Amino acid sequence: MEDQHRLVQMRLERLQGLRERGVDPYPHAFARTHHLAQILQQGEELLASAAPLRLAGRMMSKRRHGKAGFAHIEDERARLQIYIRKDEVGEENYEIYKLLEVGDFVGVEGSLMRTKTGELTVHVKKITALTKALRPLPEKWHGLTDKEIRYRQRYLDLIMNEEVRSSFRRRSEVIAAIREVLLEEGFLEVETPILQPLYGGATARPFTTNYHSLGNMTVYLRIANELYLKRLIVGGFDRVFEFAKDFRNEGMDRTHNPEFTMMECYAAYWDYQDVMGLVERIFARLAERFTENGILRYGDHEIDFKGGFRRARYLDLLKEATGIDFAPLDLEQTRAQVKQLGVEVDSSMGKGKLLDELFSERVEPGLVQPTFVCDHPKELSPLAKSHRSEPELVERFEPFIAGFEVGNAFSELNDPQDQRARFEDQLRLREEGDDEAQQLDNDFLRALEYGMPPTGGLGLGIDRIVMLFTGSHSIRDVLFFPQMRSEAE
Repeated sequence: MEDQHRLVQMRLERLQGLRERGVDPYPHAFARTHHLAQILQQGEELLASAAPLRLAGRMMSKRRHGKAGFAHIEDERARLQIYIRKDEVGEENYEIYKLLEVGDFVGVEGSLMRTKTGELTVHVKKITALTKALRPLPEKWHGLTDKEIRYRQRYLDLIMNEEVRSSFRRRSEVIAAIREVLLEEGFLEVETPILQPLYGGATARPFTTNYHSLGNMTVYLRIANELYLKRLIVGGFDRVFEFAKDFRNEGMDRTHNPEFTMMECYAAYWDYQDVMGLVERIFARLAERFTENGILRYGDHEIDFKGGFRRARYLDLLKEATGIDFAPLDLEQTRAQVKQLGVEVDSSMGKGKLLDELFSERVEPGLVQPTFVCDHPKELSPLAKSHRSEPELVERFEPFIAGFEVGNAFSELNDPQDQRARFEDQLRLREEGDDEAQQLDNDFLRALEYGMPPTGGLGLGIDRIVMLFTGSHSIRDVLFFPQMRSEAE
């Protein structure tokens, strides 16, 4: 800490030195003629033309040799060397250069040259201080490797690690590719409320707040946007989608963050088989853009998208993993079997929740190649339509890749009487202690009573998909600002 304080003090002294020379160390703007990547791409043309250049970036290295100096400046996408001589820029401008340090933003004016080693370099005619940094960057050779600091001070992580910037550019490209497919297929992008008087559309605990201007009314950060998007289908839109921030008051691990991004979409007159086709088309587009010949290398796995997704039934996978057919078992028999298999259970769990805990432990890790897990027990899916041939199941699927779920989809329940009965079952589970069970939403039921056409719905976990296509193994690596404990803890 003492060294850090000393370095900050030295920077403050150089800041004062700039001001004493009449230099504004924080000017309002600087007009660039090129970005640094353009210089590297158009090098021969710019060398031949000797065109005047105005460039800007953060100084990432600096070395002086008497009355001359070399430095590297960096912007979002590239790094470029600059060369400055005292007898060409003048004593006053060279003194400004001497007061600038690694981490400062600078503007340079000059023309392009090649050094004796062939490196493209800007021959500086004038240098301008654009921002004086008061803290030093992490030490050059060791970089920034501490995960805690990288997540907490993401701005430092981005400055020091180009591969991190590349990952977040990839995140934007993945979202753009998904949006592209949906728009091509006639979906309308919409927005729905984040603060909701009732939370629903998923099984999760909410974050709670209050509207002071509405009599201190309790409201919730949405756990899903499903019920609002379905209201739009009732209202007459055939196909809608939204990229949504959702919030669930739950634990954090490598695939969970309390604030996360979902894409949800709904299509009138579709069922879950139609939605499977959409998911395969989305991942075909992602594989085309971001893999080599349809093969994604993720950790030790080679994931093959060329053949689409295999279909596998939920209860069949459980039977393969445990040797037990859970379909005919009642609640107590299921609880006994699950407990015997070493899964922690409690009295509030219904049969569906017990099977889901078992599925998470015994089945999910083995679902590495693209797989649609289909036809779940009804209790797990209170918003899904009953299976047309097996009434104890629902028409639902979850896409799994690399051992984790990346989405959820249904033939949507549009029978208001059936939906009310499902909500009432959820209320009974809540009364028995399941605080993640869904609430009864009377306004949504009223909307269904006006009539919702047959509808297929889909939610995709954007953060998890980005993990796949950036080779990241923690959701924190693909969130600019993941949730962290207080620094005081």
